Amino acid sequence: MLYGRGTEQDQIHRMLSRADDGAGDAGGASASSALVIHGEAGIGKTALLEYAAELAGPGRVLRTVGIESEMELAFGGLHQLLRPVTEHLDRLPEPQAAALNAAFGLSGEPVRDRFTLGTAVLTALAEAASGGPLLCLIDDAQWLDRASLDALTFAARRLHAEGVVMLFGVRDGVPGGQITGLPQLKLHGLDPAAVDALLTDRAADLSPYARDQIVEQSQGNPLALLELPAALSAEQRAGQLNPVTLPAGLSSPSSRIQETFQEQIRRLPDSTRAMLLVAAADDSGDLDLVLRASTRFGATLDDLEPAEHATLVLLTENTLSFRHPLIRSATYQDAPLARRLAAHRALADALDGDGKHADRRAWHLAAATTGADEEVAAEMVAVAQRAGGRQGTASASAAYERAAQLTAAPAARAQLLAAAAITSAEAGQFARTAALTDHINALALDPGTLADFARVRAIVELDRGSPRAAARILLDCADRLGSSADLGPVLTEAVHTAQSAGDGTLMEEVAARLPASPEYETARAMTASLATVARSLRRPPSAGDGEDAGDTGDGGFAERILEGTCSQLFADHRTALDTAAACVRDCRAQDMVGWLHTSLHLLAEAQLSLGLYEEARAAATEGLAVADQYDRRHRATYLRATLATLAALQGNEEECTGQGEATLEYAAAHGIELAAARAQRALGLLDLALGDAESALTHLEAARARVGHPLLAAFLLPDLVEAAIRAGKRESATEPAALLAQWAQAAGAPTAQALARRCQALTAPDDEAEAHFKAALHLHDEAPAQPFERARTELLYGERLRRDRRRTDARHQLRAALETFEQLDAAPWASRARTELQATGEPVTTPDSHANTLLDRLSPQEREVVRLAATGATNRQIAAQLFLSPRTVGHHLYRAFPKLGIASRTDLPALLDR
Repeated sequence: MLYGRGTEQDQIHRMLSRADDGAGDAGGASASSALVIHGEAGIGKTALLEYAAELAGPGRVLRTVGIESEMELAFGGLHQLLRPVTEHLDRLPEPQAAALNAAFGLSGEPVRDRFTLGTAVLTALAEAASGGPLLCLIDDAQWLDRASLDALTFAARRLHAEGVVMLFGVRDGVPGGQITGLPQLKLHGLDPAAVDALLTDRAADLSPYARDQIVEQSQGNPLALLELPAALSAEQRAGQLNPVTLPAGLSSPSSRIQETFQEQIRRLPDSTRAMLLVAAADDSGDLDLVLRASTRFGATLDDLEPAEHATLVLLTENTLSFRHPLIRSATYQDAPLARRLAAHRALADALDGDGKHADRRAWHLAAATTGADEEVAAEMVAVAQRAGGRQGTASASAAYERAAQLTAAPAARAQLLAAAAITSAEAGQFARTAALTDHINALALDPGTLADFARVRAIVELDRGSPRAAARILLDCADRLGSSADLGPVLTEAVHTAQSAGDGTLMEEVAARLPASPEYETARAMTASLATVARSLRRPPSAGDGEDAGDTGDGGFAERILEGTCSQLFADHRTALDTAAACVRDCRAQDMVGWLHTSLHLLAEAQLSLGLYEEARAAATEGLAVADQYDRRHRATYLRATLATLAALQGNEEECTGQGEATLEYAAAHGIELAAARAQRALGLLDLALGDAESALTHLEAARARVGHPLLAAFLLPDLVEAAIRAGKRESATEPAALLAQWAQAAGAPTAQALARRCQALTAPDDEAEAHFKAALHLHDEAPAQPFERARTELLYGERLRRDRRRTDARHQLRAALETFEQLDAAPWASRARTELQATGEPVTTPDSHANTLLDRLSPQEREVVRLAATGATNRQIAAQLFLSPRTVGHHLYRAFPKLGIASRTDLPALLDR
């Protein structure tokens, strides 16, 4: 029976009821759900999970428990959860089944794609729920290995209609144990009525004095209310003596409970305490292992009987578990150091060092070792390498760090600590990375490791500090490397960070350090003044170029992203698109999750430039989800700016304002000036489309002021010129138009030159404007890949012709602009074109946009599913692409069909072609 948790029990009951219904309720609530239940030790998290298990019934519950001693064993928690449903794995798509087999070490292959793995977990849970609702309980999640926790939270965030409920129990106050992105339920102490009811039922013989003392010290903690009275003698319970013998200085109920457990353990026989210590040192639950290891201390199975009678442990034929995690902690912490070391040594000796227990054995050896031991250090390096190969980067980092602690040589120790820092950054543990870097002597690192170390420090600084500071770290490293072959990746990252800072002076500093060799031409072009940019950017590959050129061990992603960004900045959007698409594909194939969000951002920006708005929205949305999943705040800021721009183009004021302001808030606080400029450009573009030129000019001039290098400002200059002209401030358009002309000349791309000639048309004398407009349209014809920009040129030209009373000529331009804006669903721009066309005297009717109108009825997720289904993709194929379960895809289609007025997916192609 639970006391004082009626509200929490009702919430869990509703979650399970919705899952049992198999579909959402009338309000659209999902049939699947997840909840993180958190609070201090003993507050009742496990009790609520047990309540949920009783409601779900036998056979419908999967469980895993985080174990502190197994935190470094990659995918151990996930394997424990899914072990009862392994028969469903053969129903998964082959790539997903392969990912799970690799994670569990069954295939010997590495985990190549964490997103495929997360989707595989989601699909496996959906398959397991096909026969009825499924409850997943993840207790003590703060101690779950990071790889398992990432996979499970990935699946939990994407639950929808599978009939799955996931409940996480998390103890507060454990570093790194927090779970974000899921609904939270914090448990507080019981209220006085619940405390009174519990003590009345469970400790009715307490004297008033003893009762008051228990209430005061428990602070409403349920476990404390149960355990503290049980620790009292009969005299104490009667109030004849000091009723509470716990140290008064203990700060929390959990501390008092642990001290109570320690008092119980100290009363046990020595042989029983020895066996409990062995179990606490491993806590794998393997009774046979505990018995084998305990023989070193002369203990046998019979010696567990006193602990079992005291209800400290629970035994079955094969397992031993502590009744509460605090009992394990009390057992381990109360033992002297020598005994703890002996317990770990006994466990290591009892485990097979060549088989599936090699990692656990190595960790026990490390725990049993004080001081330097090169043999054990080598075993820990092997553990790290195995964990890294399976994408257990957090586990690899911990193993490298322990190996460093066991190594006597300063240079080797520095190399291992650097490896620990690098892998912790790959795992997204930036706070840990920062702490590790404080202990590394960079002078002891070889050039390659020094370069990787500097890049990792810069990544952490970029996400937690500022781009300027990140650039400084890289430039300092570049100065130390000199002409080393490892210089390229460092300077490449320096270009990225200096650009993000929007600092022209900093970019000049990067440019000054670039060697004269051809491989740095891209970086030079992106940091030099526009006047010195040469067309050699488009040089043909030399004999030394190839797929492996510039490879730094990360697939050369930094260099490839830089090249794609350079193409984008110089208006070669098709090349940028091809580069970004290849990077995204390779990120998925090679599980380079650290580059996926960046690659998706470049892809979305290229697609946006080419008028592929739906594709751009999908890429940016996925990129933002990836960035949020791994807490990459810097790139998330850019992705929000991209979504704000898309919303501005299509007239979604609420989304544009929300995404834009969120970008500005974070970017301004961290000096990410380029992202802030992009967000302000989006807000200005929205105002420009809606006819508020003054407000648009304010936003765009603020955006221009944020970026100190002309190349970084080029993307907003056409908008700035137009806003100034429309606001009647021609003088404010002169300098941006001239700068745009310089950029177009340096870029040499017809699309860039078309924009420059359009702006020249706006700023030129009346008798010269038409020639510039015609030249701009001719250049658009040479590179027809930017339909939106061509339509804007046609709109501006048509407006000019109408003002000159050349209505027939104006209609031709305005009709073309209107048609393009409507195709792009750029509603405010279409409205402007329609108004101008009506002003020429031509009657204009709203076109038949039946398909778009119907699609507007769908949620963003339903829209993406429908578009993919229309191409002929199966539910499984759609699920794999969108990181959903096939059942969720089916649910989206089931809800979408009535909204679209169709009966099946075979009707979709014809509908979307309208």
